[in-house]
Amino acid sequence: MTALDFDFLNWNVVSGFILKGLFFSIQLTLIAMVGGIVIGTVLALMRLSGKKWLVLPAAAYVNTLRSIPLVMVILWFFLLIPLLIGRPMGAELSAIITFTVFEAAYYSEIMRAGIQSVPKGQVYAGYAVGMTYAQCMKLVVLPQAFRN
Repeated sequence: MTALDFDFLNWNVVSGFILKGLFFSIQLTLIAMVGGIVIGTVLALMRLSGKKWLVLPAAAYVNTLRSIPLVMVILWFFLLIPLLIGRPMGAELSAIITFTVFEAAYYSEIMRAGIQSVPKGQVYAGYAVGMTYAQCMKLVVLPQAFRN
């Protein structure tokens, strides 16, 4: 048995594609992570708000996207969304949107658990010093939730 022979490949060309793919993968990861965390935090706050008109859409979004395989979501954004909006969408843009939207559902659950892990005494302490709900979330709860 002989080893595989890859002498027919022009490695100067292949290395350029590999570097381009590596750069896009890193870029996709960073954009999807930042976008997913931002959208996921908003979704988590919506789910914990106690207002039904905020809780229900956020819960539907999270539960729906967490129950669908990522490959199907990628295919939907690559094949169906251009048909619905009537214009083509590039592969890179559809990948960025897909991963951001998909990961937001998972980050939402992570953030919701982090927010719920902050002791109620911290929230009451924020209220005791005169903070509003938004100030208490921004200055007391969310920093601890990100750390947890």
